[in-house]
Amino acid sequence: MCGICGIAVPNQMKSRVDAGVLTRMRDTLAHRGPDGAGQFIDGSVGLGHRRLSIVDLGGGHQPMSNEGCAGGKAVWIVYNGEVYNHGELRTQLEERGHRYHSASDTETILHLYEEYGGACVEHLRGMFAFAIWDAPRRRLLLARDRLGVKPLYYTLSDRGVLHFASEIKALLTGRAVKPELNYDALADYAANRAPMGDDTLFCGVKRLPPGHTLSWEDGRVRIERFWDLSFTKEPEPLREDEYVARFSELFRESVRLRLMADVPLGMFLSGGIDSSAIAAVMSELVKEPIKTFSVAFAEREANELEYARVVARAFQTDHHEMIVSPEQFFAALPELIYHEDEPIAHPSSVALSFVSRLAREHVKVVLTGEGSDELLAGYNKYRATIFNLAAGRAYQRALPAPVRRVVQQTIESLGTGSRIGRKLARTFLCMQPEIEDIYFDNFAVFSRARQQRLFTGEARERMQNGDPYLAVRAHLGATDAGTLLDRLLAADMKTYLHELLMKQDQMSMAASIESRVPFLDHKLVEFAARLPVRMKLRGWTTKHVLRRAMQGVLPPEILTRPKMGFPVPVGKWLRGPYRHLLDEYVLSDRSRERGVFAPEYVAELVARHSAGEDHTERLWALLNFEIWQRRFFDGEEAPATGEAVVAQAAVVCG
Repeated sequence: MCGICGIAVPNQMKSRVDAGVLTRMRDTLAHRGPDGAGQFIDGSVGLGHRRLSIVDLGGGHQPMSNEGCAGGKAVWIVYNGEVYNHGELRTQLEERGHRYHSASDTETILHLYEEYGGACVEHLRGMFAFAIWDAPRRRLLLARDRLGVKPLYYTLSDRGVLHFASEIKALLTGRAVKPELNYDALADYAANRAPMGDDTLFCGVKRLPPGHTLSWEDGRVRIERFWDLSFTKEPEPLREDEYVARFSELFRESVRLRLMADVPLGMFLSGGIDSSAIAAVMSELVKEPIKTFSVAFAEREANELEYARVVARAFQTDHHEMIVSPEQFFAALPELIYHEDEPIAHPSSVALSFVSRLAREHVKVVLTGEGSDELLAGYNKYRATIFNLAAGRAYQRALPAPVRRVVQQTIESLGTGSRIGRKLARTFLCMQPEIEDIYFDNFAVFSRARQQRLFTGEARERMQNGDPYLAVRAHLGATDAGTLLDRLLAADMKTYLHELLMKQDQMSMAASIESRVPFLDHKLVEFAARLPVRMKLRGWTTKHVLRRAMQGVLPPEILTRPKMGFPVPVGKWLRGPYRHLLDEYVLSDRSRERGVFAPEYVAELVARHSAGEDHTERLWALLNFEIWQRRFFDGEEAPATGEAVVAQAAVVCG
């Protein structure tokens, strides 16, 4: 895993790439690649690379060129990721006459490009973001893996100048854009924790969509999709045991492929079924005890270590744990927002950064369980949505509107202080049985109604796009999925999962460690998409095929435990000892003067949360947003959110 960047200038501008600017962009990404650095400039095009050595430690330096041609070396690449089938591809390419000069998968991509041009991406199995400069054709090709495991951002000026990088901060360092707030992404951010489309919160900064390539030729850009996920079912369904056997086979193969490394590797173990399944398969495939790493908080409701220990004992892993204090959590937040480039969507990102630092003391590569929930319907929101939509339509047919209004008023009279009232208010008894209400608004941080109160009039005037669900709705309509569940999964694979993968990438890379995601091998993903719905969600049981595959393998208490996610007691902290952070950031004069959020409504949220209502997600979004603006727009190096100096986290090795 590495960091890449580059600049391409049209011929008409008659200017060379500034080596100093390219170097600064590259070295902004030093945490992604502390093992080496390189760059290449061909007049108006420049490529930069920071290396984290995983495969072919002695070779594989980048930028890398092909074998050369009569006029010299012709094709250059900078690449971030891992191609797990590169050994198989190498054999095929050598049979076609290609000569290798290293043992790296980077060189395999170069030879594939020589053989197939831009279609080389279709042969790759793995995670990747790369740029290839084809000097004879004067063409720059950018590509991103099918699921978007590896990040790639870019800007394109009015004159056709292209800048690209693994992280947004490198684009800012290269003066590709000024750090300005993208108001068109605000509604999306407020509802969904992060922009769900190609936009970012920075004006002019885009992300290349997963499964797409971008080709640049003299200022002209073309973006094309090379892969999409189909949910079309098999014409002749298999028996359940056959589905389970095939899933198990593909999952095992995916884990095996992700053990490719010339450095020590381990895995993040939460004690949930996803990471536990990886631990089970991984322990069968390696000779030595696998190294596992877990993180938690001291609060009982946010501590799953007992489950991780059950798995560690079952598979005799070399287990390591970390307890993170609230002091450490908040002290780390500003720096982690810098690494994230945008406000941190999930508090669990902070915990992920700590366990990544712990793992870095022992290994250089980790496997993680990201992607299973979107693949196999692991979230409660899917079954709740399906139930509420069906029940709501039946309810409306059965009862006249006046009766339904009485029911709704009765529930509303219970008030927000009533737990049962809050739960019923999020069901078909109080919401219209439409996808926008039952699904989008119901699980939004700030629903459409709340956004009417959240944003100031000034902000609304600058928001040309006020639809927070535009990107998600587009994906719901574009999929070939035939059932509601599969449509929801298809949309989340393109949107919500992307944010989780960026969290995984940026938090692990901040610690200079590579993370790999076995559940997102594209062959496994394609098989899972075609599974009958009953193999994913059966009644109230999620991930049915995975649970069947792990029967007799995982301890029973892991197979049957309910999903917890990764709980972080940030709401409790903001109501108690860290209440002052809301005053310092969310309610501050600086925040108010930005003119984005309505001060009266923000103050009401803080007061209601302090009085006992739960507005954790909303206050987390507002807190992060203000720290992010101070870091990137105001130029504060480290806004203070915790103790200046904190003790090292307690590390317990079992």
